[in-house]
Amino acid sequence: MSRINDVGGMAGFPAIAEEPDEPPFHADWEAHVFALNGALIKRGVYNLDEFRDAIERMPPEEYLAASYYERWFTAITTLLAEKGVALPHELEVPRG
Repeated sequence: MSRINDVGGMAGFPAIAEEPDEPPFHADWEAHVFALNGALIKRGVYNLDEFRDAIERMPPEEYLAASYYERWFTAITTLLAEKGVALPHELEVPRG
Protein backbone atom coordinates (compact mmCIF):
# COMPACT_ATOMS: atom_id res chain seq x y z
CA MET A 1 0.00 0.00 0.00
CA SER A 2 1.43 3.36 -0.96
CA ARG A 3 1.23 6.43 1.24
CA ILE A 4 0.77 10.07 0.26
CA ASN A 5 4.52 10.66 0.13
CA ASP A 6 4.83 8.03 -2.63
CA VAL A 7 3.66 10.26 -5.48
CA GLY A 8 6.51 9.61 -7.90
CA GLY A 9 5.09 9.17 -11.37
CA MET A 10 1.52 9.92 -10.34
CA ALA A 11 -0.51 12.15 -12.62
CA GLY A 12 -1.78 15.48 -11.33
CA PHE A 13 1.32 16.60 -9.46
CA PRO A 14 3.37 19.46 -10.89
CA ALA A 15 7.07 19.22 -11.63
CA ILE A 16 9.39 20.21 -8.80
CA ALA A 17 10.58 23.75 -9.34
CA GLU A 18 14.23 24.15 -8.43
CA GLU A 19 15.46 27.53 -7.30
CA PRO A 20 18.89 28.57 -8.61
CA ASP A 21 21.25 29.10 -5.68
CA GLU A 22 18.51 28.05 -3.26
CA PRO A 23 19.52 28.55 0.38
CA PRO A 24 19.42 25.49 2.65
CA PHE A 25 16.78 27.20 4.80
CA HIS A 26 14.21 29.83 3.87
CA ALA A 27 13.56 30.88 7.47
CA ASP A 28 15.39 30.60 10.79
CA TRP A 29 12.77 28.23 12.22
CA GLU A 30 13.62 25.68 9.51
CA ALA A 31 17.24 25.57 10.69
CA HIS A 32 16.02 25.09 14.26
CA VAL A 33 13.80 22.16 13.22
CA PHE A 34 16.73 20.61 11.33
CA ALA A 35 19.00 20.94 14.38
CA LEU A 36 16.35 19.70 16.80
CA ASN A 37 15.74 16.59 14.73
CA GLY A 38 19.46 15.80 14.62
CA ALA A 39 19.79 16.25 18.37
CA LEU A 40 16.79 14.04 19.14
CA ILE A 41 18.07 11.27 16.87
CA LYS A 42 21.57 11.53 18.35
CA ARG A 43 20.13 11.30 21.89
CA GLY A 44 18.20 8.18 20.91
CA VAL A 45 14.73 9.63 21.45
CA TYR A 46 13.79 8.13 18.09
CA ASN A 47 15.59 6.89 15.01
CA LEU A 48 15.59 7.94 11.37
CA ASP A 49 13.19 5.17 10.35
CA GLU A 50 10.69 6.27 13.00
CA PHE A 51 11.06 9.87 11.86
CA ARG A 52 10.42 8.99 8.23
CA ASP A 53 7.43 6.84 9.21
CA ALA A 54 5.95 9.71 11.23
CA ILE A 55 6.13 11.96 8.16
CA GLU A 56 4.56 9.27 5.99
CA ARG A 57 1.70 8.79 8.48
CA MET A 58 0.57 12.39 8.12
CA PRO A 59 -2.99 12.68 6.78
CA PRO A 60 -2.79 13.26 3.01
CA GLU A 61 -4.40 16.71 3.14
CA GLU A 62 -1.95 17.87 5.83
CA TYR A 63 1.04 16.34 4.02
CA LEU A 64 0.19 18.06 0.75
CA ALA A 65 -0.47 21.43 2.43
CA ALA A 66 2.76 21.40 4.47
CA SER A 67 6.18 22.62 3.46
CA TYR A 68 9.21 20.34 3.74
CA TYR A 69 10.20 21.48 7.22
CA GLU A 70 6.59 21.73 8.39
CA ARG A 71 6.44 17.98 7.71
CA TRP A 72 9.61 17.53 9.75
CA PHE A 73 8.15 19.54 12.62
CA THR A 74 4.93 17.52 12.52
CA ALA A 75 6.93 14.29 12.66
CA ILE A 76 9.01 15.54 15.59
CA THR A 77 5.99 16.59 17.63
CA THR A 78 4.18 13.35 16.77
CA LEU A 79 7.11 11.26 17.97
CA LEU A 80 7.67 13.30 21.13
CA ALA A 81 4.03 12.72 22.08
CA GLU A 82 4.08 9.03 21.14
CA LYS A 83 7.27 8.43 23.11
CA GLY A 84 5.88 10.23 26.16
CA VAL A 85 8.61 12.88 26.08
CA ALA A 86 6.02 15.66 26.02
CA LEU A 87 2.27 15.87 26.40
CA PRO A 88 0.28 16.83 23.28
CA HIS A 89 -0.86 20.15 24.80
CA GLU A 90 2.80 21.04 25.52
CA LEU A 91 3.57 20.65 21.83
CA GLU A 92 0.79 22.86 20.51
CA VAL A 93 2.03 25.73 18.40
CA PRO A 94 0.26 29.02 19.07
CA ARG A 95 -1.44 30.30 15.92
CA GLY A 96 -1.73 34.00 15.53
